[in-house]
Amino acid sequence: MKKLTVLIPCYNEEKGIGKVIKSIPKTKLKAIGYKVDVLVGDNNCKDKTAEIAKKAGATVISEKKKGKGNMVKTLVKNISKDTDIVVMLDGDNTYKPQEMLRLIEPIDTGSCDVVLGSRLSGHITPGSMPTFNRMGNWMFTFWVRVFYHGNVTDVCTGYFAWKYANVKQLFKFINSEEFTLEMEMVTKMAKLNYNIISVPITYDQRGQSSSELKALTDGRKIMFEGIKNLNWKPYANSEAK
Repeated sequence: MKKLTVLIPCYNEEKGIGKVIKSIPKTKLKAIGYKVDVLVGDNNCKDKTAEIAKKAGATVISEKKKGKGNMVKTLVKNISKDTDIVVMLDGDNTYKPQEMLRLIEPIDTGSCDVVLGSRLSGHITPGSMPTFNRMGNWMFTFWVRVFYHGNVTDVCTGYFAWKYANVKQLFKFINSEEFTLEMEMVTKMAKLNYNIISVPITYDQRGQSSSELKALTDGRKIMFEGIKNLNWKPYANSEAK
């Protein structure tokens, strides 16, 4: 049987994490030959996120250094070597774990290396993404498609699936500590010539959570990350050593 590892980085997600873990379609995944390992990232949570995750059957990995990028890098280091496919999604229940097979199947059939769950080409529940954020995301996505020739339709998504070998290679080059992570991942995956596709997903309204973006401030940082990586070349310096 093949193995799927699900990564869920969290900061104070006690309202959503239990639902996210319980909604992973383990029966359907087993039917296509996958056992599931769930790694939940505890990034200095001050609530019961870790306790709820453990009760739901997940392995909790702690990272004291603040920021989603730092948390995800630590989760990637803890993926077992017998993993075939890696999925990442947020712990606030905005992304539907039930739709996970949409992301896994193209990789399982050998159609691509990476799948992005696209909110912009899928269904966004009213009130889930402010107009300013949506416009910014469209702009970032258009920019990446033009300048990186990236086959993506939602640069800022938090729902990804990778072949194990690709995610391990990618994270040798990832430096982002916070919310520039997705832009860095997408632009560097394009530079690494990964075969990327996007699939439509549902995006629901965020519940009580401490992970909200500051649209203007973080938007500038995200754009700068995209510009900075235009001249990036794999293995051109010591970052992969």
